[in-house]
Amino acid sequence: MKELVLKYALQNAVKFNGKADPGALIGKVLGENPELKNKLNEIKKEIMSIVEEVNSMKPEEQLKKLQKLAPELLEEKKVEKKELKELPGAEIGKIVTRMPPEPSKYLHLGHALTFLINYMYAEKYQGKCVLRFEDCNPEKVTQEFIDADLDDIQNYLGIKPSSIVYVSDHMDKFYEYAEQLITEGKAYMCFCDREKMQDLRHKGKECDCRKKTPKINKQEWENMLKKKYQEGECTLRLKIDMKATNQVLRDPVIFRINYAKHYKYGNKYHVWPLYDFYNAIEEHLCGVNYVLRSNEFGTMRTELQNHIRELFGMKNPKEKQYGRFNINDKTTQGREVRELIEKGEVNGWDDPRLVTLKALKRRGIEREVYYELIKEVGLTPTQTNLDFTVVAAINRRILDKKSNRYFVLVNTEKIKVDNAPKRKVKLPLHPEDEKRGYRTMDTESEFYITKEDLKELKTENKLHRLMDCMNLEYKNDKFVYHSQDHDTYKNSKNKGKIINYLPVSKDLVKCTIMMDDATVVEAIAEPDTKNVKVDDKIQAERFAFLRLDSITKGKYNFWFTHK
Repeated sequence: MKELVLKYALQNAVKFNGKADPGALIGKVLGENPELKNKLNEIKKEIMSIVEEVNSMKPEEQLKKLQKLAPELLEEKKVEKKELKELPGAEIGKIVTRMPPEPSKYLHLGHALTFLINYMYAEKYQGKCVLRFEDCNPEKVTQEFIDADLDDIQNYLGIKPSSIVYVSDHMDKFYEYAEQLITEGKAYMCFCDREKMQDLRHKGKECDCRKKTPKINKQEWENMLKKKYQEGECTLRLKIDMKATNQVLRDPVIFRINYAKHYKYGNKYHVWPLYDFYNAIEEHLCGVNYVLRSNEFGTMRTELQNHIRELFGMKNPKEKQYGRFNINDKTTQGREVRELIEKGEVNGWDDPRLVTLKALKRRGIEREVYYELIKEVGLTPTQTNLDFTVVAAINRRILDKKSNRYFVLVNTEKIKVDNAPKRKVKLPLHPEDEKRGYRTMDTESEFYITKEDLKELKTENKLHRLMDCMNLEYKNDKFVYHSQDHDTYKNSKNKGKIINYLPVSKDLVKCTIMMDDATVVEAIAEPDTKNVKVDDKIQAERFAFLRLDSITKGKYNFWFTHK
């Protein structure tokens, strides 16, 4: 692993003036050796150690070492395009998959990958993918979450479902299926409380409710529909096998009472189907013939859903399970996020410390990242431990080609450079695309630089450079102009640091930056930053990628994306 990290650290340092960026390495390392994805903490420690070592070398030493270790990295290579692996039994033009969000929370990174697996395979085989809102829990589902999910799925992820279905629209059909089971003696009304029912299921014993006739069950079912029972007083259960090895098959509950007002149907319904019942039937109603789901779902519930479909003569879909997506060090459970919001520990569902799609979009994560992740991870059966650094590595590669460059400085100090000439500095908006144009700054003798850079500049006998502007030295407790030519700096034996700067000017743009830890810092930016539009992503040179979130009273409010 050490040699793998070292060669990419050297490559990054050679490309960026002798300073390797730790954040840029993890994607390279995992791209060459995907098996290391489950050792992210170990990799990150190794990267930090090696980057410190590489950055202490002189640029010529870095180049020499890279030429010896991996000379091929000095050549620009064409990135191999990754594709989805084949899906067993899938047929061109016939596959139908589904994306089944429960609209009771905001979607997160794991949801995005799960939906995209189904969507991208449907696209690969020229089939269909149904977006199905599983909205049968009236206590939790809301129109707010429906709207948010639609926005994330369609506008952010760019998914175009073949149809959009709401499970609650099929309530009358579910009642018909329930009554059919009751009439056929395959379901019964149970008045056991929750604890007793769980105990008997665990022991594999039948309760007295199981012995009732279909006629009595039908009457009690009708009484339940007529609101003659309280919540928790009774349920409708399937009659399968109380001795089944698979305990899920021990007469599971398929309907319960819930008098909460539904976001769409108000108080029209109060007897609601449970997940396995409506899910099994919905696959049939939606024409789904291939289910792709995480293997944490297991085979026990698949067996139950297959059994339910078979009771009605419905065909079971093919199924392929893959390893679950685990998001390292991040809270993804809706209940836990709600608690954090209520306690004021995060600012909302789009807090930058979260991995909700709202937060990731606001930070500036491009939709292409999720598609690339799916192609990299695929249908591997082992758990995928995702770290934000992996997301950032892919996003960095995408934004590096798309984002214009600007100087944005945080925590600044003013310096004066003696004998500095007046200049109009011309800088490319993108170093590899002159067609995008240039930005300009008028400089004189006073500059803003970061306090961090100031420490480095105050080094005697070193020739430093303000990027694409001038060379300067620190002598007798002051900064002195040396020359303008970059080659002079490049060929100097006492080469110091290239730094960002801003000329002291009334035209500078005032900014704020929402950082990844939810702190807000003040910043200043070059005048041409006024050309940036809301939602644009820029590269604040030698600092970070940023997304412009809003402009308020002339102040530009950015969100930190990543290094």
